Amino acid sequence: MKAYIEKRTLLVANYILSTHMTIRKTAENFNLSKSTVHYDLQYRLRKIDGSLYEDIKKILDLNFAEKHIRGGLATKRKYLKNKKT
Repeated sequence: MKAYIEKRTLLVANYILSTHMTIRKTAENFNLSKSTVHYDLQYRLRKIDGSLYEDIKKILDLNFAEKHIRGGLATKRKYLKNKKT
């Protein structure tokens, strides 16, 4: 694995670990595609640092479990905004 990919993977992983951001928000912050961030965290990180991977996996699983709630809240905000105007 190239050094810059390994460095990027660790940087993204530490960012998610400290902020608990979603993959999409992290990708926006680092100006990467969400597919790249996902691949870095799911496959490359496991080879680089197994214990960090386990910590990140817990955060990603939690974000995945909460995804439907966030979507419902976004829809609610959308319709409340449209109702006011």
